[in-house]
Amino acid sequence: MVAMNENAGKASEDEHFLKSSVLYKEFLAEREEVLKHKWIESEKAGSDIGFEKALLDWIVKHRSNWRERRVRETRPTKTST
Repeated sequence: MVAMNENAGKASEDEHFLKSSVLYKEFLAEREEVLKHKWIESEKAGSDIGFEKALLDWIVKHRSNWRERRVRETRPTKTST
């Protein structure tokens, strides 16, 4: 019984670490952009284009600009002293 409680505590710690991780947050933000792209392109096509096609299309057409914009938006602003 003690081992189960320890494992549950460890899993909770791991989940908290994952959700607070910058890498995980970036993954979720990028995934959200791909899903938006999938919706838009599927509407244009008149049918679901699928996640893989949307992902590849988004990477080729939009990823580098999205990342550059994201870096600019998340960069701390310098205050003049």
